[in-house]
Amino acid sequence: MKIPFEGGCACGAVRYTVSAAPIMGGHCQCTSCQKASGTGHSSHVMLPESAVTVRGTVRYWESPADSGNLIGRGFCPSCGTPLFSRNAGMPGFFFIRPASFDDPSQFSPAMVVYASRGHAWDKLDAALPHFAVMPPTPPGGAG
Repeated sequence: MKIPFEGGCACGAVRYTVSAAPIMGGHCQCTSCQKASGTGHSSHVMLPESAVTVRGTVRYWESPADSGNLIGRGFCPSCGTPLFSRNAGMPGFFFIRPASFDDPSQFSPAMVVYASRGHAWDKLDAALPHFAVMPPTPPGGAG
């Protein structure tokens, strides 16, 4: 992935620049991600919060995720594009929806989490590791 990279919402009111390589990327099939995306999963790229500079106004809506952690989902208040999320269980990290990248082809998912909540009609790459729920964080990891 080329660093830095940029992205933003559909109408251009919100733009962001990322100055570090993603820590990980993946798909989540939890119920709250399904509701937030309007489809069978959401895709996310995890970054250190300090590596993301946001320009424009972002509105956040908070709700508990399947994990029980409070999730803040950020979107453009003008066009409604889902852009970001923050997980209270992972302070210091920031999650970006890769479809909002200027070049979404740079996204390379590494896993599928909450696969137990997936739907038969939402087929994700079978070659990716699938976890029934959120996998445990390895020692020294991001959780």
